[in-house]
Amino acid sequence: MTAAPQGPGFSTSVEALRLREWLLGPGQATLVMDQFSADDFHLVVDDRADVHVNSKDGRFYLGWFPLGRPGTDGEGWKIAVTGTAKVRGYQISFDTETPADVVAAAVARVLETSQRV
Repeated sequence: MTAAPQGPGFSTSVEALRLREWLLGPGQATLVMDQFSADDFHLVVDDRADVHVNSKDGRFYLGWFPLGRPGTDGEGWKIAVTGTAKVRGYQISFDTETPADVVAAAVARVLETSQRV
């Protein structure tokens, strides 16, 4: 069934308006952490039980803050890649309730785009 608009607007179907289920909740951080090998990365767990992962060249950083990163409003994950003299780096943040599956996908893509020099 399609509902036609009476004037300016859009038309849609009943099927398109049906509710969806979305992945919610923080999930398992191991989905993210299992992507890192001891050969290429250092892993440190601090006294707050926050986890920090650094590439051995120091240009990649991942922080997991299960209770929120100190000084932020609920930041749970931080990804940072340091730039070069010619190209700026970048940072990505996710809150504590972002599903680990989503963070794992972002980390996987960042790692896929890295190259040994």
